[in-house]
Amino acid sequence: MSSTMLQLIQQATGEMGLNVPTYVAGNTQQDVIQQLALLNACGREISRAYIWQALAKQNLITVSYTSITGTTTSDSTSLTNCSSIAGIDTTYQISGSGINQATYVAAAPTGSTIVLSQPATSTNTGATYTLGKVKYSMPTDYDRQIDRTHWDKSKHWEMLGPETAQQWEWLISGYISTGPRIRYRIFQSYFQIWPLVTTAEVLGFEYISNGWVNNAAGTAKTSFTVDTDTCIFPDNLMVLALKKKYFEVKGFDAGTFTRDYMTEMSIAKANDGGSLTLSMNPRISTILIGWTQIPDSGYGS
Repeated sequence: MSSTMLQLIQQATGEMGLNVPTYVAGNTQQDVIQQLALLNACGREISRAYIWQALAKQNLITVSYTSITGTTTSDSTSLTNCSSIAGIDTTYQISGSGINQATYVAAAPTGSTIVLSQPATSTNTGATYTLGKVKYSMPTDYDRQIDRTHWDKSKHWEMLGPETAQQWEWLISGYISTGPRIRYRIFQSYFQIWPLVTTAEVLGFEYISNGWVNNAAGTAKTSFTVDTDTCIFPDNLMVLALKKKYFEVKGFDAGTFTRDYMTEMSIAKANDGGSLTLSMNPRISTILIGWTQIPDSGYGS
């Protein structure tokens, strides 16, 4: 079991020959306040220094879409007489007669009218339009993504991205803009996909959570706030990190603590999720029939 926040600070202060506090949260002594702030700074830095397995999570998205009927007027951004606006918001893209490429819902619908981001190119009465959700909120504990974990799980294809701003504009604005693969971009705190998808496909990716602290009930949080809080990192790593940072901010020589901290960090990374087994063979052996299984002569006759 991991040591509590109080135990970590008590261990560090004891090793440094400082006054050992009996409690930390709510303590008004300036040195204790600083130690708690430094311990949280250590945890935040360590959480971003490596892809820790305890912080890795998977986010799954089921694509939402719907079809409605409505009326467009040439050069107008209003889609009127909509058959339904339930659940439609500014995270949706729209396609259909008179709708230009990359047209989105520009404002929350009112009554039976949807305001579009681009004016219609023609007048159409009672036409059918497809609306697909293309902007999805990031997980509430999202810190950063894990590259090349983005997959269209329904089609078993890797998604392409993250697209740059230039690539994205080329996709949504150019003539050749769609294909069988889904492209993605993280923009304005949304996970955005292109093109509009009209099936309930399941998309997924892995990310690193910012919840490196757990309260007594096991709920993740982003910093130590209570004496009984614990964290996902090894106790010795946190104690060494606090000692190093404490000496640094006080202007003392932290060289020894830095060396010990870097050693412990290397050990923690190496043991966090295991390591690959490296083969000394020139190539990976195959379990299928190949040239190595063909006899020199006879060939079974």
